[in-house]
Amino acid sequence: MARSTARKRALNTLYEADEKSQDILSLLDERIAHPGAQTPLPDYAIEIVKGVAEHRRQIDMTLDEHSTGWKVRRMGVVDRNILRIAAWEILFTDDVPDKVAIDEALALAKTLCDDDSPAFIHGLLSAVCTAKNAAPAPESVAEEADEESSDSAAAASEPTDEGDVSDSPDSSGASDEPAAPSAEIQPTVD
Repeated sequence: MARSTARKRALNTLYEADEKSQDILSLLDERIAHPGAQTPLPDYAIEIVKGVAEHRRQIDMTLDEHSTGWKVRRMGVVDRNILRIAAWEILFTDDVPDKVAIDEALALAKTLCDDDSPAFIHGLLSAVCTAKNAAPAPESVAEEADEESSDSAAAASEPTDEGDVSDSPDSSGASDEPAAPSAEIQPTVD
């Protein structure tokens, strides 16, 4: 079965769960166990639904971050679930090129949504792709963090002249000098 059909079937399942405010995975289990008059869900549809369910919070946050004027919760049910499927493919799968994920989302939107939806979906998914491609790879982020922490550790181990307790004869750090005045403002009584 073609992946386009699998996306449509995944969309049907996500739409139904969203409309019924039902847990996505429990509805998926029902659809797998009792497909009814429909053919069983394709494997890729199951993978999509599970992936969206697993990463829905992050997907919605990403969509909210890149959407102008519309939060995911305010979008039409079909629109938001098309976006979730495509965002999952863009962000969490390596076997679907970003352009294909966007094109497939647009194909669904053109047949299932109002006239303004395809342009909105295209713009939002393009922004998600741009942000994904601009972000450093996870390995390079980890390497930068390691470099920064080793630089910080090296700087911390270097002796400094300021406040170095080891220079004073009394290693307790106590000083005969009076304490600095407090920055606390004292109320005045008239």
